[in-house]
Amino acid sequence: MSTSRSSGMLRSFPPVFWLANVMELFERAAYYGLNSVLAVYLTNKISEGGLGFTEQSVGFLQSLIYAFTYVIPIAGGALADRYGYRRMLLFAFSIMTAGYFIAGSVTVYGAVFASLLLMATGAGLFKPIISGTLARTTTEENSGFGFGIYYWMINIGAFLAPLAVSVLKGFSWRYVFIASATYCAAMMLPAIFLFKDPPRPENTKRFREVVHGAAMVLGDARFMLMIVVYSGFWILYFQTFGSVLWYLRDFVDTAPVNAFFASFGVPLKFDAEHVTVISGGTIILLQVLVSRIVKNLRPLPTMVAGIVIGTLGFLCLAASTHIWVFILGLSVFAIGEMTAHPKYYSYVGLVAPADKKAVYMGYAFLYGVIGSLIGSSLGGTLYGAMLKPVVGQPGAAAVARTFWLIFVALNIAAAVGLIVYDRIFAQDTPATNEKARKVMLGIYALLLVAGLLFLRSSIWGGAEVSYKTMVQAVIMLILGAGGTLVSLRKA
Repeated sequence: MSTSRSSGMLRSFPPVFWLANVMELFERAAYYGLNSVLAVYLTNKISEGGLGFTEQSVGFLQSLIYAFTYVIPIAGGALADRYGYRRMLLFAFSIMTAGYFIAGSVTVYGAVFASLLLMATGAGLFKPIISGTLARTTTEENSGFGFGIYYWMINIGAFLAPLAVSVLKGFSWRYVFIASATYCAAMMLPAIFLFKDPPRPENTKRFREVVHGAAMVLGDARFMLMIVVYSGFWILYFQTFGSVLWYLRDFVDTAPVNAFFASFGVPLKFDAEHVTVISGGTIILLQVLVSRIVKNLRPLPTMVAGIVIGTLGFLCLAASTHIWVFILGLSVFAIGEMTAHPKYYSYVGLVAPADKKAVYMGYAFLYGVIGSLIGSSLGGTLYGAMLKPVVGQPGAAAVARTFWLIFVALNIAAAVGLIVYDRIFAQDTPATNEKARKVMLGIYALLLVAGLLFLRSSIWGGAEVSYKTMVQAVIMLILGAGGTLVSLRKA
């Protein structure tokens, strides 16, 4: 695209488009700034300024918090259409501000959990407001360019905010939470005085329609099977907010990187927050190049290639504890993410029923729900069981290698699963739908069995009732029972 055409495109966007992007930048700065170090803060010893929670309990907390941010937008879009974007923006920023601030002021597990759920609710309500604003302030000609700006804003926030965290946490961990709260509170002023609702559709969605659409999508076994398979890749993604940070803290010597930057007069102390900086920075630098390379390639092979690249990133983590190999692994995984994920939405458009593509695209985010529920809990549980006991012990490197190879195997299974799915289930026919229904019935049955085992363990597995395990059991039982009923009804 020429410079003159780009400048012309920039002038084609109304003021509310730019205001929405600025709000996205600040909201993502708040989100990624905190989450770049949250897992470390919650698990660090109290003597080190942390809260001393176990990795298992933090993995469970993060699994629900992150899942919330993917589920809430289902209702958020309908609420914004019904009550107005500006009003819902103010509500979202208000509860995000409160959630961030309270989370940094309390130390009891339940209180931290509740305040972060409040934050996640606000973040979930915020998502569809901004994406809806962009959709209604762009045209067919400039929408691609407009959403490219939006994607850059997300990653600029993810890149810059953790750099500020490096300074803030040196004074107090609480300042990190206050900074995130401040970013959100600051956006209430432009929401009040500058933001104007974009034109809304004449027929807004009612909650009955939202529920009907969700039931239709969740009842489509072929679509849900694709979501389940692709979620395997996102189980790895969510390790970057949990087990990757703990691994850096407990196993990786950052001195070589610190010395490298010191040779240029930069007093850098490489720490957990720089994991997010590396990912965001890699995407900012290479997204345009990668997008051009894969622009004309078929979605499925590109997705598989991206997952394979992501696998190589985690193989780097398994290969060595050296800091430069660690950084290489994070960068390679980010390249895999930016290769696979944009093409995922193209693939959803191909496999969705022709007359329901828009509805299915609206639920394509379900990969994040499954990936976070499984990924964060699995990472926390395995880290606490495998790696935590061997920190500083002989043979720790071998255990760490096994730990990361488990996730490598999951990613390989996701890549192979996508290839199999494309060959057997991609076409929307009665035969493929029936095959997918039988497979999903098996998956739902496994969830029911796992839920019952977890419930038994939560009640009779120890001297005291494990409420975290009980919640996990209830989630599995609800998903398994609900999925089974829907699948049998479709028979």
